[in-house]
Amino acid sequence: MPQYRDLSPRSSWREIVATTEDWSYLDAGLAETMLSQLHLIRAFEEKVLELFGQGLVHGPAHSAIGQEGGAVGSALSMRASDQINGSHRAHHQFLAKSLSFVADRGLSARSPFSGEVHEVSRRTLAEIMGLSQGYCRGRGGSMHLRWMDAGNLGTNAIVGGGVPMAAGAAFAHKRAGKGDVVYSYFGDGATNIGSVLETMNMAAAWRLPICFFIENNLYAVATHIDEVTAENRLSARGLGFGIPALKCDGMDSLAVYLASQEANNIMRSDGGPVIIEADVYRYFHQNGALPGSALGYRSKDEEMQWRKRDALEHMAAQMLERQLITTKEIDALRLRSRELMDNVAGELLETVGGKLQIIPSLWPSESFLDVGVRGDLSEFRNVRFEEEETFVGKLAESKFVDVVADVMARRMETDDRITVLGEDIHRLRGGTNGATKGLAARFPDRTIGTPISENAFLGAAGGMAADGRVIPVVEFMYPDFMWVAADQMFNQIAKYRHMFGGNSDMPLVLRTKVSIGTGYGSQHSMDPAGIVATSPGWRIVAPSTPFDYVGLMNSALLCRDPVLVLEHVDLYVAKGNAPVDDLDYFIPLGKAKIVRSGTKLTILTYLSMVKLTLNVVNGLGVDVEVIDLRSLDRAGLDWETVETSVRKTGNVLIVEQGSSGPSYGGWLADEIQRRLFDWLDQPVQRVHGGEASPSISKILEAASATRARDIESAIRKAFADQGRLMAAE
Repeated sequence: MPQYRDLSPRSSWREIVATTEDWSYLDAGLAETMLSQLHLIRAFEEKVLELFGQGLVHGPAHSAIGQEGGAVGSALSMRASDQINGSHRAHHQFLAKSLSFVADRGLSARSPFSGEVHEVSRRTLAEIMGLSQGYCRGRGGSMHLRWMDAGNLGTNAIVGGGVPMAAGAAFAHKRAGKGDVVYSYFGDGATNIGSVLETMNMAAAWRLPICFFIENNLYAVATHIDEVTAENRLSARGLGFGIPALKCDGMDSLAVYLASQEANNIMRSDGGPVIIEADVYRYFHQNGALPGSALGYRSKDEEMQWRKRDALEHMAAQMLERQLITTKEIDALRLRSRELMDNVAGELLETVGGKLQIIPSLWPSESFLDVGVRGDLSEFRNVRFEEEETFVGKLAESKFVDVVADVMARRMETDDRITVLGEDIHRLRGGTNGATKGLAARFPDRTIGTPISENAFLGAAGGMAADGRVIPVVEFMYPDFMWVAADQMFNQIAKYRHMFGGNSDMPLVLRTKVSIGTGYGSQHSMDPAGIVATSPGWRIVAPSTPFDYVGLMNSALLCRDPVLVLEHVDLYVAKGNAPVDDLDYFIPLGKAKIVRSGTKLTILTYLSMVKLTLNVVNGLGVDVEVIDLRSLDRAGLDWETVETSVRKTGNVLIVEQGSSGPSYGGWLADEIQRRLFDWLDQPVQRVHGGEASPSISKILEAASATRARDIESAIRKAFADQGRLMAAE
C-alpha cells in the first residue's frame, strides 16, 4: 500500500467576521461616512432604474442595489492614491471611490451634501445617460466609467477583461515604491475566465499589490454558481496560486472594511496580491428593475431572505444600538439622498408636451463621433526626422536583428520608463532570435520574462501604459498568439482612448515577427497586418531595413497610441546600413518611401517583400515604381505618396507574402479603387499567398506564400493588361 501525505497550501485562507467588539471600536465619523455612502449609492441606483424604465437611459442599467456594502467597506479602507477598476456592474464601486476622494474627511449623516458630492452624482449620471457632461463625455455609459483623478481606472463590459489591466497599474505602483495598491472588482462569473486566472498567477509570481475583490452574488446573469463550479467558495482560487485569501459578509460594510485593511497591510508590505470574496446579492435581474424571481431563475423567498440582510439596514441597526444616530436622522438621510438624485436628474431633463426628455443641448455633437480614436501625434512636434539618403551620420553594415536590440538598449538607457516583457526575452542570449540581446544584463529590473499567458501580460502592459509611469514593450514570440490575447488587444488596448472620452493615452509597443518560411506551420506563421488594420486604435509599422527600424522604433516608443511593430525572420539575418553612433533620430509615422522610381506600374509592398520585389523588378529591368509602405494602419497609410505615384503610372500591384484570408491587400485594393478610380487604367492587381495557412511540409509551405516567380508573373500580367509587351520569360 502506498503512503499518503497531506499537503498544505503555501497561502492562508480565512474568513473575517466583524464582532461586537469591532463595532464598539468603530469610529463614529467612519460609521457616518459608511452610512451616508450606502444611502447615496442606493438612491443613485434607484434613480438610474427609474430613468431606465422611462426610456431615458440608452443601453443597459446594471444595478448594484444590494451590493453596496462591499464597495463602501473596501473603498473607505483605501488611500486617495490607491486605484480601482471594475466590471459592467460597477456604479457602486465608482461612486464609493469617487465620494471618498471628494469627501476625504468623511461624510456627515446629518448635514447637507456638498457641491462636490452633487457634482460627482451629476457627472456619473450624465455618463450613464450618454451625455457630454459625463466623465467619458458620454461614450462610456453605464459600463465604462473612468475618472483617473479619483483613482477610477475604468470599468469594463467584458467580464474579467479589466483584471489584467489592473495588474499593470499595480506593477506601476510597485515600481514607484509608495505603497499604493489596486483593487480589481469582479463577480463570481469572472472567476472561471482565463484572463482572471492568468492574472492571479502572474500577480503572485511578481508580488504585485493588487486585491482581486470577488463580489459573489451567486448568479452569472441567471446561472447559479453551483451549476458552473465544483468549489463555490470562490476565494479558494487563491490557494492554487499562493495568494492569501479572505472571505467576508459583503452585506456587512465593517466586515468588508476589516478584510480590506488586512489585505492592504499585506499588499503595502510587499506581500503580493490578496483575494477578498464578499458574499453579496443583487436584488434585481442582470439588467433593469425586475427581480430575478420574475424571470424564474430564483425564488421570492430567497430574495426576501437576502433583503433581510440589507447592508443599509444592518449599518443603521448597529449605529442605533450604539446611539451614534437616531431613526429620525436616518430617515432624513434617506430623504436627502433621494432629493439630491432628483435634483441631479432634473438638471439633465426637461418636460416637453408633458413628457420627460433629455435636454437636447447636453447630447454630444455628432462631430464628436470619431474624435480621439487615436492621438494627434503632437508629441512629434520637435523631433528630428531622418531618411537614410540624407543622413549625415556614420553608417555601417549591420545585421538587422542586432539593430533591433541596439535601439531598444539605447532607448532604455535614456528613458527609465521603458520596460520590456515577453516569454524568454531575458534568456537564450536575447530571446529566441536574439532581438533582446544584452538587455537583461544591463536592465535586469526592466527586462521581464513572463508566464506563457499572453492575455495576462499584454493586458498588464495596457494597464502600465494607461498609468503613464511605465512604457511597456511587449514581445509576442509569434503573431498568431494575438488570437490568444484578442480581448486585451482589440477590446481593451485598441478601444481604450476612444471609449473613455478620447483623452486617455495608451503608449504601448507590441513587437512580433512574421515567420513564414521557417517550418513552424499554421499556428506560428501569420502575417497579422490585415487583421490589426481593422482595429482603428492600433498604429502599425513594418520596417524593411535596419536604418528604418531605428527611426520607426523610436517613433513607436514616442507615440502616445499603441503601436504594432512588425518584424520578419528573413530580415533578422539580413544586413544593411545602420547608424554607428546616432540611434536618436525618428522616421515619421504615416510616411511611405519610394525605393525605386518608375512610370508604368506602382508596386505597393512592405516588410520582407520589399527586397524580394526590388530583386524581381531589377532583374526584369522594367519601368516600375516600388513603394515601401512602412506604416500600415488606416490612419497612417501615406495616401499622398500613393496617390502621386498612381496618378503617374495608372496601374497598381500590391505584393504581400501571407495567405489571402487575413490579407492586408484586400482592404488596400478596395480603398485605392474607391479613391483613385478615375486614374486607374485597370483594376488593382494583387499578389498574395494561398487560401490556407502555411503548412509544415517544406514543399507546401513554399507554395503557400508569395515567391519571386509569383511577383514576376503578376508584373507580366499587369503589363500585358496595359497592352505593353515584355521580354519572354
